Amino acid sequence: MFSLFSRPTRDSPSIALWLLLTGIFVLALQDSLIKSISVQTSYWQFQTLRAAGNLSFALIFAIAGGGLHLLRPRRAGPVYFRAFLMTLCMFCFFSAAPFLSLTQMAAGLYTYPLFITLLAGPVLGERLGAWRLFALILGTGGATLVLSPWEDGFSPLQILPIIAGFFYAANILTIRRACRFENTLAMVFAVAVLFIASGILGSVGLSLFPTDLSLQERMPFVAVGWPVLKWAVVGTAAVTALLNLTGNLFLSRAYQTANASWLAPIEFSYLIFAVFWGKTLFDTWPDSNAVAGMMLIGCAGILTAWREGRRRMGQENSWKQVWRNSAAA
Repeated sequence: MFSLFSRPTRDSPSIALWLLLTGIFVLALQDSLIKSISVQTSYWQFQTLRAAGNLSFALIFAIAGGGLHLLRPRRAGPVYFRAFLMTLCMFCFFSAAPFLSLTQMAAGLYTYPLFITLLAGPVLGERLGAWRLFALILGTGGATLVLSPWEDGFSPLQILPIIAGFFYAANILTIRRACRFENTLAMVFAVAVLFIASGILGSVGLSLFPTDLSLQERMPFVAVGWPVLKWAVVGTAAVTALLNLTGNLFLSRAYQTANASWLAPIEFSYLIFAVFWGKTLFDTWPDSNAVAGMMLIGCAGILTAWREGRRRMGQENSWKQVWRNSAAA
């Protein structure tokens, strides 16, 4: 019987598909709510409150799922390194939320397959072939269209979600390579621990050593430590904590129970959900450049995943042939 809290023992693509789509839908809603509340709080305050909620829900889930031992990873090093990558990813993704549309944020984050392609050589020792190079050019063109640096409204802050895409790519590689057989609740708990640590450090640091007033006025979301706390912020933090824990729990388990190359194209449904929530909550619609850019980014990601799947299939077939030849000899 499938249990979300047990350690996975085999791949299950159908369950992974359901987990991935549900997790992405939930996380897109969470990101929309954080953007909507960003004008009333600071990143550090909200990160602290949301992470406290994550820790509380993780403890409740662990007790309900079999005990606090579920929060203990088999190998703490890779699990907490992955949590550190996610902390950096979330800072880059949300720090410019008050100034960017949800579509711009989503398109920037989902350049991550391009970084997986770039990391394949130095990290995995893989060659950058013609197909991968084509996908890289395609995705870069899409990101350029979304950013539209030639337009008057361009801001360097639009680059931050792309940097988040780099850290998200590193997070995916870490899950598949080093955390595949970890308990998903332990991985979510580790992220919550580092989230709350970063939130507290930022809040205390900026309260003790405040930034320049002009910077606080330009970027209050990241330049202010702990503004006056509002009940709307507390309520939104509680809701997004539950959404964050659930979404990441589902995504982590999805990547543990199916090949990343098979799941990666489906994860681009986030772009569709981002457009949906952007229209529903903010009454905004992406312009033609953004739509074209998102389509190119999506095509680049799907092409990268398809070629990765073909490559792995070829490796498996070659090993099977070697085994048959050895057996025949």
